[in-house]
Amino acid sequence: MEVTLAQSAGFCFGVKRAVNMVYEEIQKDNTPIYTYGPIIHNEEVVREMKNQGVTVIDSLEDLDRYERGTMIIRSHGISRAEHETIENAGFRIVDATCPFVLKIHRLVGEYSRKGYHVIIVGNEQHPEVQGIRGWVDNAPVTVIGTIEEAKGFFLNSGEKACIVSQTTFNYKKFKDLVEIIDKKGYDIIVLNTICNATEERQTEARKIARQSDAMIVIGDKHSSNTQKLFEICKSECENTYYIQTSNDMDYSKLRSVNHVGITAGASTPNNIIEEVSKNVRNEL
Repeated sequence: MEVTLAQSAGFCFGVKRAVNMVYEEIQKDNTPIYTYGPIIHNEEVVREMKNQGVTVIDSLEDLDRYERGTMIIRSHGISRAEHETIENAGFRIVDATCPFVLKIHRLVGEYSRKGYHVIIVGNEQHPEVQGIRGWVDNAPVTVIGTIEEAKGFFLNSGEKACIVSQTTFNYKKFKDLVEIIDKKGYDIIVLNTICNATEERQTEARKIARQSDAMIVIGDKHSSNTQKLFEICKSECENTYYIQTSNDMDYSKLRSVNHVGITAGASTPNNIIEEVSKNVRNEL
């Protein structure tokens, strides 16, 4: 009986940086501390921060209700307009946006100012994608997340396009969608902005799932990168479980299993991964 824990499981650079920035502010600042939206997509981490006095603000329409203090920008980033609204309201801003996301903000700003139609490959409802849209400068912008949307997308005559991606998007799916658009013969520039850590995590998860009789994917239900991991693992290993904490797993289901693989999303704390891993080994 074997248990394989993915080396890439757990906090990525951007998430670790954002979480550390919040705790640094908790330690040094006596003023109120807020995050605009959850700092990362993990309920356990956000709950722990709330217990230490951090308030999550979900809507900028409510800013006047709060005492002025420090506003920490979530790792997913926000739009230029949102940033200006927070600043103009008198809050001190600490920007915990992942540097890889900030790079996309700069790219879409640069290419939109050159007249490119910006195409964002990703989930239109995801806060990272919504933030990226908000840095496009007076140019058309389209979000594409499915094969149907890629097939139905058309540029106007003479238009050129710049394609970027949500950092946590499925790399294989990104290539498939770009290929569909490219075959239309348009003048396009493709910038693969999927984070290297995401690609490595997805590649490792696929390999482990292919070799396993059961696969456990750990992460918040709202985490885009964890959802992608689950899709990848499920395609390789039918017996794949998506859990948020150890309490969500019925370990008795693993008693007849020879090889269990474990991976986790970029917003999953190490203590949860270690607890799941320990319980799997105890069951086996």
